[in-house]
Amino acid sequence: MASLSSSSPPPRPASSSYSPKRSTDNGSEPHVLAVDDNLIDRKIVEKLLINSSCKVTTAENGLRALEYLGLGGGEDDDQKNTSEATTGSKVNLIITDYCMPGMTGYDLLKKVKESNAMKEIPVVIMSSENIPTRINMCLEEGARMFMLKPLKQSDMKKLKEANLMT
Repeated sequence: MASLSSSSPPPRPASSSYSPKRSTDNGSEPHVLAVDDNLIDRKIVEKLLINSSCKVTTAENGLRALEYLGLGGGEDDDQKNTSEATTGSKVNLIITDYCMPGMTGYDLLKKVKESNAMKEIPVVIMSSENIPTRINMCLEEGARMFMLKPLKQSDMKKLKEANLMT
């Protein structure tokens, strides 16, 4: 559906099977990786982020996000995490849905935080379910924020105020 913007995108490292759904072209914009299995939710987040002057790359699941980050998706990738991640595309923030098939947002959060090269990237978890134990579990694992869906423009302001979109 969506493709790269009409302006020429910056060069991207080669990746075996990942292609970004949409990206804007401005090197000074924060680069956000938005991960959600639901196309409508993914498009809403993408639009809000673009309206907030962010460069956006979307992924439809946690494994695709790991591929894009250069962390692979397999279980034997631990030895490769550091070297592969340094060649992955630079992102300033990851926003991921909690409930996705195959790999939850919580699992994605854990993989990112286990990676020496990626552990400093802030991760925000979003969910349509307000479950306190889930929220606490994500925050304890290293999520910087937990947001309830559907996200709104005021949520983008909260991200900016928390210095997560820099």
